[in-house]
Amino acid sequence: MSKSPLSLLAFLLFILQFSSPVSSIRKDISLQDIHACKTTVQGRYVITDDLGQVCDALSIDPHSRCCRGKRDQFSCHGCNLVSQCCNSYEYCVSCCLNPSRTQKNLALNVKIAKPTTSGTYSTIFDFCTGRCRHNSESVVHENAYLSEFHHCFSIPSNSSGSGSSSVQTEVRLAGINIVIGKQGESCDSVCKSSGQSCVPNKFVLLNQCETMHKYLSCKGGCLASVGSDQPAEVVDDAPRDLNPGACLYTSQASMLSCDGSHQHTKRLCPCA
Repeated sequence: MSKSPLSLLAFLLFILQFSSPVSSIRKDISLQDIHACKTTVQGRYVITDDLGQVCDALSIDPHSRCCRGKRDQFSCHGCNLVSQCCNSYEYCVSCCLNPSRTQKNLALNVKIAKPTTSGTYSTIFDFCTGRCRHNSESVVHENAYLSEFHHCFSIPSNSSGSGSSSVQTEVRLAGINIVIGKQGESCDSVCKSSGQSCVPNKFVLLNQCETMHKYLSCKGGCLASVGSDQPAEVVDDAPRDLNPGACLYTSQASMLSCDGSHQHTKRLCPCA
């Protein structure tokens, strides 16, 4: 005996009433977290975001404020990697943001201003945007730049400038002859020429701006660098991108060496 259409319809409604509902959740990409970038605001030609990307203003994403698409990240275009100075503010910030160039633990301990009561930077981006701006060490006679590479991101010298620190340094250098080498000469050669030997464990005392200013003119400023020929002074006839006249201290103490040399620098050597 066949079921009537009404009976069949009632049966289907009964099944649907007690069957478990099927549901799905659409993954809405608009609900995902979007990194909101900080930027160097409005540069004359380009802008740098806090991811280290450089782009023009029209390439900034209106929602994230980050540079759109694949951009140069941690670009050091127009930068002197020896002195860690650049001829562009935006590229200085981008280069500075590279973790391999700026150590976070050191950068976040740098004082924003000279007074001991001043605060420190809260992020690497804040450090880079702050350090890359012009400062008194970038100018001469207060109205002219020392060179076109006046945006510098190096960690400041560890010299405190205090009188007690200066006295302690002099005491620790007792019995040591501080000799200025000739251009391109290593400290081994400098000390040997006067019948002495280079004392490597005294380099850490010479590797400070305060100490170098006592023996060298440093008319081009005092800059952090990386090299086995430091502490040293760049000779006046060196190429412009090497900052002629500048004193250089190495930011990596492990590189301090008696046998290091550079064709465009004169070393400050501890001999005994």
